[in-house]
Amino acid sequence: MMKAYIGIIVGLTTSSVTALAVERLNERAVKLTDGEILNYALTLEHLEDKFYREGLGNYTRTDFLRAGFSDSYYNNLKDISSDETEHVKFLTSALKTAGVTPVSECTYDFPSTDPRSFVALSSVLEGVGVSAYLGIAADIIDSAYLTAAGSILSTEARHSAYIRDALSQRPFPAPFDAPLDPNEVNTLASPFIVSCPPPSPSLPLKSFPKLALATPGNVFTGGTITLKTPGYTLKPKNESNTLHGAFITATGPIFVNVVPVEGGFTTKVPGGIAGQNYIVLTRFNNSVTDDTVLAGPAIIEVTN
Repeated sequence: MMKAYIGIIVGLTTSSVTALAVERLNERAVKLTDGEILNYALTLEHLEDKFYREGLGNYTRTDFLRAGFSDSYYNNLKDISSDETEHVKFLTSALKTAGVTPVSECTYDFPSTDPRSFVALSSVLEGVGVSAYLGIAADIIDSAYLTAAGSILSTEARHSAYIRDALSQRPFPAPFDAPLDPNEVNTLASPFIVSCPPPSPSLPLKSFPKLALATPGNVFTGGTITLKTPGYTLKPKNESNTLHGAFITATGPIFVNVVPVEGGFTTKVPGGIAGQNYIVLTRFNNSVTDDTVLAGPAIIEVTN
């Protein structure tokens, strides 16, 4: 169920992790102004806020209890929802104070059908949120905004660990979280967004072609996975070139060989990957930039 979902967000963790992320992202991050970064964060917080409000409106306390969740867990989900609402209020206020028009809440389509699928999707959303904040932190110029982003990120990380634990996943599976740049996050967020009301400010972001994990069951280090390119075929420009996969990590991409198969590619999961991670397809095996990414990211939950 976890593999069917994707998610979102923007910020900072400890200085050591940020330093590692900066080195990888110097080449690839979309350069946004602080106002655009706040609106990027608000775009993602709107999505999470609506996701929790809608899900907790669709499923009752009794529904969660019947699905195997405790009463205290249901109450904590309500607290998480409240946190996301506060994030929206804070970012909206900060943008207005800075004289920047804040983006509005959009119309979304979340593919949850019951409490279990709702919690599975919430885990993915929170994980991507952490990666998004980490990925944009180095671009924030105003120190006050940087502190606020770090505060939101630490809260999102606690949300993620709590939800993962409830799904019998390791709450903190790796020593470092993987940073995602704004275009990668936008690629994962776009499928949830149906429409946005005018005159919401537009951001200078793009989406890469979709890449989806098609391997059933658990994924382990050293195992072979299949990645699908739904609705399109990806080939190198000429026979002398090959395509590559790149797993995103805080210390830099881990490149892997990919083998073409019908409808996509297969590859092996390298060492050093655990928990919720991301893979993109690239033209080269020495750098990952917005110019070299061909598809993805795909979300992969690696169980070790």
